[in-house]
Amino acid sequence: MRYSLRPRRNETYVSPDPATNPDDRLPEKGPPKRKSTKRSITDCQVGEYVPTGRQKKKRASTPASWDILDVEKKDTAFRGRLGYACLNTLLRSKKPAAEAIFCSRTCRIESIKKKGMEWVKDLGQKNAEDMLKIIEWNERNHIRFMRISSGMFPFASHETYGYSLAYCATLLADVGALAEKYGHRLTVHPGQYTQLGSPREAVVRSSIQDLEYHCEMLDLMGVGPDGVIVIHGGGVYGDKEATLARIKETIRVDLPKNVRDRLVLENDELCYTAAELLPICKELEVPLVFDYHHDMLNPSPGLPPARIIEEANEIFRRRGIKSKQHYSEPREGAVGITERRAHSDRCQILPQGLPEDMDLMIEAKDKEQAVLQLYRMYDLHPVNYGSIGKSVLKAGLYGSQGDIDT
Repeated sequence: MRYSLRPRRNETYVSPDPATNPDDRLPEKGPPKRKSTKRSITDCQVGEYVPTGRQKKKRASTPASWDILDVEKKDTAFRGRLGYACLNTLLRSKKPAAEAIFCSRTCRIESIKKKGMEWVKDLGQKNAEDMLKIIEWNERNHIRFMRISSGMFPFASHETYGYSLAYCATLLADVGALAEKYGHRLTVHPGQYTQLGSPREAVVRSSIQDLEYHCEMLDLMGVGPDGVIVIHGGGVYGDKEATLARIKETIRVDLPKNVRDRLVLENDELCYTAAELLPICKELEVPLVFDYHHDMLNPSPGLPPARIIEEANEIFRRRGIKSKQHYSEPREGAVGITERRAHSDRCQILPQGLPEDMDLMIEAKDKEQAVLQLYRMYDLHPVNYGSIGKSVLKAGLYGSQGDIDT
């Protein structure tokens, strides 16, 4: 997974030197400017900014400042937790690069062959160490719900190069203890290659191994039942009914109990509606995470979202697990299913009719910045303006931090 953190074209920073840059010459004295009412923030509040790319610009010798634009204030009865997925864009973009904080350091198999297993395990340990720093940042900024990156331990579930996480047990226990201390919820969401309904036995076996890896990570953290493993139904393989039957059989028969106890299904935007997954979820007592964006693109005929959420949350209640949902919006101006599937940088609203106390994962490209903006819009929590990312602000209110997969 690649992350593009290049500055935007209009983000050019040069030394304010009139001798080399005519634009920096002081203007002739004129009428006084009207004082701005916008809130301002300076570089010294979020750290210095060093541009990257082919042409390196000089570092500004004096702190620059920029405006934080106002947001439209809105009302909601929701008082639950908002979360973000996998990556903190502000911490990931820290300069110099050696100081960047993130949990998805990875590699290629060729690198493992050359450098050995201890090297790849060290990547996983560094990722886990940074998770402690991210949790501390989240607590300072009132964000108490986060999805852990599936890439925390690179290739841990690989058939040939996989490995146990026991070597990192103490550190993972520290991560879980810190999350528990602050009351943070940690969950995971394995990727598209987890296919419990595949007709190929090898694919199902690999999928189960990947679920076992995620479960081991959560178990070693000591995370309770709220630490769920969310997966989609997967592919249809030319026969949806037969595939649904295989999914049900795999869950019922083949999944280890500790994995099944954490498993949650989610409706997707292409293959399986919430209505198609609900019967399996009810029969097997596997909770259903309702995704608003997916339901908009792939709705359940005759079954409105409010009814789906009510039935899904009932399974959560019976299982003693706090309910959660996913929310995102398509990018502005998107047309067609392909464009509308892509998540927007920010979310403009919260869904109507949210239960007052549940967890909502904000699946937006700007990650924690999208959560902070919703905090400002709905007055959910106070916002530390020093935590608002500079590149986001320079791009405008709904600007993008970069091409970051959600």
